[in-house]
Amino acid sequence: MASLVDYEDSDSDPDQDLQSAAPHPHLELYKDQSLIMSSSSSSSSSVSVSGWRKRAQPHLELYKDQSLIMSSSSSSSSVSVSGWRKRAQPQPAGVRPYVPKRQRMSTAAAKTPETPDTPHTPDTPHTPPPAGARLLSEVSERVRPFLALKPGRVELPRRVQCILQAHQGPVNTLQWSPVDHLSHLLLSASMDNTCKVWDGVGGGRSLRTYSAHRGAVRDACWLPCGRRLLSGSFDGTAALTDVETGQTVAQMDNGFKVTCVAPRPSDPDVFLSGGFSSEVKAWDARCRKVLRVYKAAVQQTLDVVFLSGGEFVSSTDAVSRDSAERTLIAWDFQTTAKLSNQIFHVEGFAVHCGFSADGSVLVSGSATGSVHFYDYQSSRPLLTLDAHEHACVCAALHPVLPAVTATCDWTGQIKIWT
Repeated sequence: MASLVDYEDSDSDPDQDLQSAAPHPHLELYKDQSLIMSSSSSSSSSVSVSGWRKRAQPHLELYKDQSLIMSSSSSSSSVSVSGWRKRAQPQPAGVRPYVPKRQRMSTAAAKTPETPDTPHTPDTPHTPPPAGARLLSEVSERVRPFLALKPGRVELPRRVQCILQAHQGPVNTLQWSPVDHLSHLLLSASMDNTCKVWDGVGGGRSLRTYSAHRGAVRDACWLPCGRRLLSGSFDGTAALTDVETGQTVAQMDNGFKVTCVAPRPSDPDVFLSGGFSSEVKAWDARCRKVLRVYKAAVQQTLDVVFLSGGEFVSSTDAVSRDSAERTLIAWDFQTTAKLSNQIFHVEGFAVHCGFSADGSVLVSGSATGSVHFYDYQSSRPLLTLDAHEHACVCAALHPVLPAVTATCDWTGQIKIWT
């Protein structure tokens, strides 16, 4: 019925015989130890392989662990593998094998834990915005109760609330934000080339530092919108800076050291700049061009301020051979003509002064470090504070909170009074 052949004693080539006996021409059997094959007249055969390795399709390999048994007949064939493992051929670089969609979905579902659906909207960002992005959206809890109240009688400060010491040089000017709900923000300009915005009523934290200049910042102020800063520097430029982003919106080169800047109330994109020059320039920040030039024929401009009627006043140095006098000049903004010229005698530091929200109280620093409060109508002294050990060059009353006042000196120290 069958014949038993020992291939180790046969003269025939075992590889050729095996290939001819294999039911599929694309399968190859490689000898490791021995092969026993039996067949019958009923066109069926069985092959038992012990210690052999079978290569299937060109991209697959079967490696022997135990044994392989293969049987075939005229009508059907079956292959059973016991203890074998299959490994795919290595793919070429940059080629990814195809994965059926159903398998991809089941794999992703197994790796992703079930979580409740939380739709994302622009109002609920995944990550919190940086501190600078919230600078103009937060309202101080200390300011909020006073926003709906009508201004009452002006109160004067009595004690120090906090001391701010972050600038590395003298502080030249201070100004509270002109927007009532943002009036907790305090702007400072320093000789250390920077401007800072502080939380002036909430503990004195430094919120942002602006470095738009390469030289000392002699003057800085808020625009009426409260979203931009105007600054002038000894590097010869005037800069417009975005408060939230810190980006320089516009920068204009004056050709001289800038000591003072002032935005026009009716059109804040137009501003004045003066400094170590006999000229005062009017700029349009939108096109970065000079609109008008006001020639004073004096050495330098100390400060400029707009009046309610559209005119402005400049404070300048007038030097003669035997005296140094300060001159106040009133100008017509449109025609550049001089309207008035007043001479006064003064010496020492250039000190900023300010008014209360209702205009009834005037506050000023001094070269001795003290701060003085006056009744504007009668010029009567109301209060004197021994505020600083060095020259106090600026003092500013809070526009909303009663009695809150900010002062600074020539050493870089800032004090908040209440």
